[in-house]
Amino acid sequence: MMMLSQQSNGGCDLSEAESPLKNRSAMIWAVSFGVWTFVSLAATATIYHLYRPVADGMDLRTIAGMEFSQILTYAPLTPIAYMLAVRFPIQRGDWVRRGLLHVGFGLLFTLGHILIKAATPYGFWDPVYREWNSAIWNSHTHAFRVPWTALNSMFFASVVDDVVSAYVPTVLIALAVSYYRRSREEELRARQLEAQLANARLQTLKNQLQPHFLFNTLHSISALMLTDVRAADRMICRLSDLLRISLETVSTQITTLKRELEFVNCYLEIEKVRFEERLKVTYEIAPETLDAELPHLLLQPLVDNAVKHGIAKSPHGGEICLAAHRREGELQIEVRNTGAEPDLLRPSSGNGVGLMVTRQRLESLYGDDQSFELLDFPDGLVMARVSIPFSTESRENKHETFVSTSSQRTEASLRR
Repeated sequence: MMMLSQQSNGGCDLSEAESPLKNRSAMIWAVSFGVWTFVSLAATATIYHLYRPVADGMDLRTIAGMEFSQILTYAPLTPIAYMLAVRFPIQRGDWVRRGLLHVGFGLLFTLGHILIKAATPYGFWDPVYREWNSAIWNSHTHAFRVPWTALNSMFFASVVDDVVSAYVPTVLIALAVSYYRRSREEELRARQLEAQLANARLQTLKNQLQPHFLFNTLHSISALMLTDVRAADRMICRLSDLLRISLETVSTQITTLKRELEFVNCYLEIEKVRFEERLKVTYEIAPETLDAELPHLLLQPLVDNAVKHGIAKSPHGGEICLAAHRREGELQIEVRNTGAEPDLLRPSSGNGVGLMVTRQRLESLYGDDQSFELLDFPDGLVMARVSIPFSTESRENKHETFVSTSSQRTEASLRR
């Protein structure tokens, strides 16, 4: 049963793969008959308008029969010529051999054309009955005939016109379409590779953040193990919640502010166990920003920086305020830290692992449409401010296109 199921699935896949080819082939045949029918009608109208007054016996039916016999008979041969041109394209390194091959195809194209034309009622001027007739069917005797002399003269009379006016243009169109299709496919593959490369770089940057905050949290737990076992146990429970959320979003690059605040709140609960009353947390979140999208793990390194360089170094602790609001099409996020001496609040260099990776991720995702500032005020306030485009649409679907345009900036940032 399993083998039958696999064969059945394989058959479905094969039919799905063949479907575009069948549709493309049907379109080529339809275009061929449509174009040559239009040319036949245009030629009929032109000749009827120009030559009817000076030609005896040239009524519209006769003119249409002659032109359709000459032109529309290209229609069943053109798709074959098109497919041969696609199958055997003229390439730079093999143009002589392929050129000679297409000369032979052009002669066969002419031979097929005169055979189809000879079978039409207006394919042959019968000198015996002085009328247009089929070259292989005598309508008077109702018998087949093979007028080799007539066919020979028709071949040499049509070969230049058939090759130059029909076969060569078909080959050129096929080569142009094939070249365009290949260039589009190569461009698509290049964009996909660039997107995959940029996505891999972003994932690498994100992965650098995860062990960073994990190590900091474990360090906080180890600091309490010998002094307050119950507090350390509570921190371990909070850490399990933090890791659960982290594992649920392991491959996520973009999340919502609401989800990111849940993640940061778990981290701050851990730090509250460690610092107790020395750490106060407030939120100033505009309701319309909760569904706004932002990079996953954007807030955590900013909060971690405030704890490490503010709360941990101040004997009196302080307050961390997380604020978010929308302003002129931008989502502005602020992480403010108060309660310590200004020289203690200032980050050592602003180039820690968390902040450095945050800068690189913002540059990779948003390019010049973002800003990241670290501000130090005289009254003992340190603020990290991030501005990114405000969006509530799913960026995951359009992420590859976006990161492909910023892959060069990512590489430059990584080199720095």
